[in-house]
Parts: sequence; structure tokens; C-alpha cells
Amino acid sequence: MIDFWAAALGLMLLMYVLLDGFDLGVGMLFGIAPHEAARRQMMRVIAPVWDGNETWLVLTATILFGAFPHVYALLLSAFYLPLLVMLAAIILRGVAFEFRYKSIGLRHVWDLGFAGGSVLIAFVQGAAIGALVQELPVRGGQYVGGAFGWFSPFAILCGLGLVFGYALLGAAWLCAKTEGEVRDLGYRYLPRLLAAVLVFLLLAFTYAIGLDLRVLHRWSERPAMMTFPAIGLAASTVLAVAIRRRYDGALYPMGMLIFGSAFGTLVASFLPYMVPFSVTIDQAAAPHASLAFLFWGAGVVVLPITLIYTAVVYRVFRGKIDPETNYL
Repeated sequence: MIDFWAAALGLMLLMYVLLDGFDLGVGMLFGIAPHEAARRQMMRVIAPVWDGNETWLVLTATILFGAFPHVYALLLSAFYLPLLVMLAAIILRGVAFEFRYKSIGLRHVWDLGFAGGSVLIAFVQGAAIGALVQELPVRGGQYVGGAFGWFSPFAILCGLGLVFGYALLGAAWLCAKTEGEVRDLGYRYLPRLLAAVLVFLLLAFTYAIGLDLRVLHRWSERPAMMTFPAIGLAASTVLAVAIRRRYDGALYPMGMLIFGSAFGTLVASFLPYMVPFSVTIDQAAAPHASLAFLFWGAGVVVLPITLIYTAVVYRVFRGKIDPETNYL
């Protein structure tokens, strides 16, 4: 049961990053769209899927609360303020998505809320990852760092890095799903965003070496981990070629592979810890009876249905969008 729920949690996180990542990225690029027609086309690109993508974040929180309550409580204590900011940004983004079509005089305000909310959500998530990599102040399984114990230059760097990463996914999605001016916009920013992501990875690695983070010691302990960065480097090379030759269909899969390799690197670096290097998976898990009870509801019913629903939606809305069709 513990292994099942740990694997399910990893899958939920990866699905969220890959799927909500691109629509957050589209939201960021929405802020630099040249005119209203382009902004409407960007909205049509994500309209059929954006709210469903956020389901994976809800499922992640549910699994943490039900299967790993100790980690849920610890992370909530550590990231109370940034999580409140992220939730406010999620609400603002959702409201702005709907209200901008109804508003005329204040449309620019809702547009700013949609783009700004997308940036805030990505930044908070990246900063949280950076704080975990640098290690949270935990003693005896309890968070002792105060309201800003997570805050550090390294966390801020990781927050900015994820903003660039999600924007990269968003640009790749726009190129794959649109034609004309919006597609050209995606191709215009893709090289810059790919360069920004690679520079961030180099800076983060150099900074981590300077800080002598314990997570880096795993690289010498587990040489097989080098497979993940190698996959990411290969995907980045293929992505650069696809951008140059304008291969629409290869862009987003390569972006997914880059994120997948980064995710695999983090997982391999953290295991067997859920909160490095303080709380292991076994220490964080709920009693077996609770895990088994959760399995017959969420594990057997909710997770498979959500996966099937997601696959069907993306199958139905595959291919380029019709710029004249209203998906809202």
C-alpha cells in the first residue's frame, strides 16, 4: 500500500506539471499577445482542458492528506504563506478567464489578472521545489523555520526557473495547436525560453555546488541518476532542431521529456525521503488500514476514471484549433 500511494503521488505530480504547466505557460504568453484576436485564440487553445488540468493538483493534495498526513501537515506549516498566495492566484486566474469575456471597460484588468496569476502560480511552485532541495528546517519531524523559513536566493532562482519552464511548454503548445500569428509568436519565443531554461539549470547546479547541498551527494552514490540529465540534454537538442525546422508535432513532446527527466532526477535524489532529508516515505505514511480504505475509493475508482477522462478529452480536442470556433 505504501509503495502504491507513493507511486500514485508521483504520477499525480508529474501529470499536473506536464498538463497544467502548458496552460499556465499559455497564460504567461497571453500577457504579451499583440492584440485581442491573438488573446482570444490563446484562450481557445486551453479552454477545453485548463480546468481539468487543475484536477491533478487537487488529487495530489488529497493523496498527501489521506496517505501521507505527516508530510501534508509539515509542508502546509512550511509553505503556509506562499500556498495562500498560490491559491489566491488560482482563484484570480479562474475568475479572470471567465470575466474578461463579459467585461469591456475593465478587460485589461482581467487580462493582467490572468497573466499575472499564471506567473505567480508557477513561481510559488518553483520556489517550493527549491526550498525542498535546499532542505527545510525540520527537527524531530516538525517544521521549525517560521513563516519565511523556506525563503532563500536558491528558492527564488528555482521559482524563476519554473516560470521559464512553464512558458516553454506554453509556447510549444501554441505552436502545436495554432496557425498564423499566434504560432509565429510561439516560435519567436521558444528559442529564448529554451536558452533561459538551460541557463537556469546551469546556474542552479553551480549554486547547489557552492552551497554543498546534500542532494548532490546522491549523484556519486547513485551514478545511474546521470541517465535522467542525459535524456533531458538529448530532448533539448531535439527541441532546438524542431524549433529551427518548425516541426510542430515534436515541440511539446520534447518539452514533456525535458520536464520528465528533471522530475526523475528529483525523485531519484530524494528517495527514500519525501521531505529531504528529514522524513522518509515509511515514516510519513498513514496506518495500513487508512491506506487500504483509501485504495478502494480513490485508488480503484477516482484515479482510473480521471486518467481515462483526461485521455478522452485530449483525444477529442486533438489537432489544430479552429480559430472561428468558440470553445468556451
